[in-house]
Amino acid sequence: MEVSQKSLHEYRMNTYRMKPGRRLTSPRQAVDFVNQRGFLFLWPIKDVELPSLWAAVAGERPVTDDHDDPGHITWSWKDQLLDQRVWYYTRMLKRKNTFISLELAPYFYALTPNFGSPEEDFYDQYQQGQLPLETKLIFEALLKEGPLDTLSLRKAAHLTGKDSGFTRALDLLQVDMRVLPVSISEAGRWHYAFIYDLTHRYFPDLAESARPISESQARQKLAQKYFDSLGAATARQTTALFHWTPEITERTLNYLVKENLLTADITLEGQTGVFFACHELVH
Repeated sequence: MEVSQKSLHEYRMNTYRMKPGRRLTSPRQAVDFVNQRGFLFLWPIKDVELPSLWAAVAGERPVTDDHDDPGHITWSWKDQLLDQRVWYYTRMLKRKNTFISLELAPYFYALTPNFGSPEEDFYDQYQQGQLPLETKLIFEALLKEGPLDTLSLRKAAHLTGKDSGFTRALDLLQVDMRVLPVSISEAGRWHYAFIYDLTHRYFPDLAESARPISESQARQKLAQKYFDSLGAATARQTTALFHWTPEITERTLNYLVKENLLTADITLEGQTGVFFACHELVH
């Protein structure tokens, strides 16, 4: 079966909320949008197809450097709601700024290296040589001092040098859902800095919520939500977004096809490759 570019574009205009009459106009609508889609980016990411808060406010146009652009209200909403526990916000997918609904957060958490006690899991992974020293310094600084803004965290972790590895380590800790930004501080030259905390301290029930979810169940749920948003995608695109192995992606998508949740062997007008698609797009 072939899907036209027009049909796919129309589908995404709807699910991405890019149509003029469906764009977001309030923080409450932004929260509802994240809850509906499950996960999305703050801004569109080049060569990565996924809904974004920017596009749902500003429409189908690039992010501008003009600070007065109305689309930048998305940044204000993100800051305003950061400490309200209405979503899980972190650098996750492709290590980019990602909103995750609280419903979907346990499914992401089930795929992290956190299995039992968050602190024991961290130290086990570190002692096995799977994490750099910088992650340990950051983790221990937050464990000892409590939530810290970026500048204070650098100092407490003794990672103030330009090439200290601080940013990379902080990204690793966020991807593994061990650390996340929880509010904004007026610290620093620009009077703007994230305040970070340990995930298991800020969301103490997250680990328990994720415990009954198997890795296969987590992947099936996330893949299904992904296709609900995009309409159609290839196995390679799915692998690249979630950073799964091709074998795991194939097994996950085949299960969704078997359960009649996806349609396989779809072609897309004007493109090469074989796509999977959600039923709403092809029926």
